[in-house]
Amino acid sequence: MPPMSWRILITSRAMEEVGQSALDLLTAAGCQLFFPKHYVARAGAELEDLLENKDAVLATVDRYSAEIFRSPKAASLKIVSRWGVGYDTIDLAAATQSGVVVAYTPGLLDETVADLTFAMMLSIARRIHEAYDGMRQGVWKPLWGGNVHGKTLGLVGCGRIGQAVARRAIGFGMKLVGFDVVPHPQAKALGIDFLSLDELLKESDFISLHAAVTPENNGMIGQNQFNKMKSTAYFINAARGALVDESALASALSAGQIAGAAVDTYQVEPLRADSPLRSAPNLLLTPHQASFTRETGLLVGTVSAQAILDLMRGLRPKFVVNPSVFGQPTLRALVS
Repeated sequence: MPPMSWRILITSRAMEEVGQSALDLLTAAGCQLFFPKHYVARAGAELEDLLENKDAVLATVDRYSAEIFRSPKAASLKIVSRWGVGYDTIDLAAATQSGVVVAYTPGLLDETVADLTFAMMLSIARRIHEAYDGMRQGVWKPLWGGNVHGKTLGLVGCGRIGQAVARRAIGFGMKLVGFDVVPHPQAKALGIDFLSLDELLKESDFISLHAAVTPENNGMIGQNQFNKMKSTAYFINAARGALVDESALASALSAGQIAGAAVDTYQVEPLRADSPLRSAPNLLLTPHQASFTRETGLLVGTVSAQAILDLMRGLRPKFVVNPSVFGQPTLRALVS
């Protein structure tokens, strides 16, 4: 019978802030919980030290390299349960080869991320954040912005989140165009007209990213792509920072090549103090908070914790990124 007293490392700050009920599930099952002194994305030796003698980790965007999975200090690690949907910081091949299960929470963040995306779109078009800053400084100056209703929204990535944004845009009477490696039938049913990326960039009044990071699309939006956008276009990235050349975005804004932008994710997080984005004009910045609603945090935390409990009890978690791991002779967990 699988052991019932796993030692679990919690590196997701969200669990401390909105995940107490999920933590209670783990402790009620006899698990020992361990928390870092500071919540930052970790990698290398610093992460190895935290993983020593741990059976599981409920993780944030820590970088799990092949060296981590092969480290003697992480020899007891059986599962990385990711708080969220992104797993581009995890070497899946190495995890599978080492017999470590990687779980995540697909579909639970779609509507919440879409809400923030649309809020950003409205804010940059109507310059709400700029007007707010002025009012806080005692300035009464209405600002001329642009319409959202009736405009063309270009969705780069038309999976679950892209489709959720599209449903909101339909209510604003927007024309929908999209780009994806494999066009989704559900997206077509929403009225999204699929174009090449270049065509989308040229036609769209708003361009919103909703793609996962792959080796092929890393840095897919750079100076060449900003050159193709309308001077009146707005750019939104609530997907992944690695998709965008941040220096090129700052340059495009400074040169007036595009009308404005909103960014929630960055190449390095927290955003560096010397990042060119901090001084770029017509730019709304938020600290990677697209999924930060209490309702969603509670749900995602519970599902992340349940994945660990399932594996601890000899069951396959519901959402596994690398299901082939269960056929590996190196599988570290006992699964019935």
